[in-house]
Amino acid sequence: MQNLDKRDDSAATDSMLEELRQLRRKVAEQERMLSAEGSRGHGPAHGGVQPRRKPSAGDLAFLVLAAVGAFVAAFFAGYLPQSKRQAELLQSAGAEGKSDLQVTVGKVVKAPGTTNLVLPGNIQAVTEAPILARATGYLKKRYVDIGDHVREGQAVAEIEAPELTQQLQQAQAAVEQAGALLEQSSAGLMQGRANEQLARTTAERYASLVKRGAVAKQDNDNFQAQWEAQKANVLALEKAVTAARSNVAAAAANVARLKEIDSHRVVTAPFAGVITLRNVDSGALVNEGSTLLFRIAQTNRVRTYINVPQSEAGGMKVGVKATLTIPNLPSQKFEGTVTHTSDALDPSSRTLLAEIQLDNKAGLLMPGMYAQVSFKMARKEPPLLIRADTLVIRADGPQVAKVMPDKTIHYEKLTLGRDFGETIEVLTGGLAEGDELVANPGDWVQEKTKVSPVEIKTEGGGRGRG
Repeated sequence: MQNLDKRDDSAATDSMLEELRQLRRKVAEQERMLSAEGSRGHGPAHGGVQPRRKPSAGDLAFLVLAAVGAFVAAFFAGYLPQSKRQAELLQSAGAEGKSDLQVTVGKVVKAPGTTNLVLPGNIQAVTEAPILARATGYLKKRYVDIGDHVREGQAVAEIEAPELTQQLQQAQAAVEQAGALLEQSSAGLMQGRANEQLARTTAERYASLVKRGAVAKQDNDNFQAQWEAQKANVLALEKAVTAARSNVAAAAANVARLKEIDSHRVVTAPFAGVITLRNVDSGALVNEGSTLLFRIAQTNRVRTYINVPQSEAGGMKVGVKATLTIPNLPSQKFEGTVTHTSDALDPSSRTLLAEIQLDNKAGLLMPGMYAQVSFKMARKEPPLLIRADTLVIRADGPQVAKVMPDKTIHYEKLTLGRDFGETIEVLTGGLAEGDELVANPGDWVQEKTKVSPVEIKTEGGGRGRG
């Protein structure tokens, strides 16, 4: 403002000086004209030309008065206002030199003890499973398609497997063959036991006769050896019967396995849900354990996984309430609960994985939907909040102009957290609750500048959102 006043005064002075120069030129022109006419003499000139009239004393007096008037007008229009303004500026400068620089300040406050954390999430079915072929063959018929709701155990497809039927018949024949061998081994065992009994009787009789000398000792030894041989034969026949029984059991187990596989030619739903994927159609070749037929999901209850940042991971516990909002259902809010957390941070993203489950009996939520999940979480150590207009961004990082106890300025470097618009979180820095920070500090607010702070009065005490 002072510079503008000086420029205006200078322009007025230049204008007055220019007017004075023009008047002087006019007076000098008149004097030259008078001098030229005086040198020509009095009377009419040759050729009948009348001489020019000599200026009268009145004309000269008028010119002098006009010059004096212009000078006086210039004096009052330029010099006096300029002198007055200079005096005011000097008086103002003296007053400013005696008082401190007045600044508006906002106080540092502590964030609320609870925070509203909003994170993105993807909705998934609580139970979801692929339905694979359990038998090799051709898909004879399918009974469901995508979007169909099925019951537990309901048939969804049928597989035609002629090779499996032949294998089952062969296994049943093997069971009959093993049974026949078991019966044969049992009969041989009975015969062996009868032979062993006869050999035992004969051996005991000859043992009694040899003591009385009625028979030769050689004959007795022969019958004793035959008895021992028959006892060993019985043991062998018993083992053969045991092996035959095992063969029968193995053949029967094979038949049971093939019957179980044969029962899976009719594919059924493992639980009640909705078919979300169909991968084959009638006539397709399917392989046991590798061909995906359908995918089924149970959607009466859904879940969503979220990645909680490290700064908020401490407050994420099982049982924390959550509210889900869906972009395409803006008027609906869905309440859920944290049911599981990983209790460990992902080293690549430094986030905690948490699972939220919620009821979906109305069927409004579908797997794959995007959701915004909000929490009301308690904070162990709430951060400080500063007004956004107190922040100064410089080459060496964000700073604030802090008013020290002696009313001087000191710039503090900060590490910032979340930006709420009107307020900003401060994670680290030399600030404390209640410190005064200069709002919109200009270039005139320098380090160690003496100031007179005036607090900004805002509704709500300048606190930001939680």
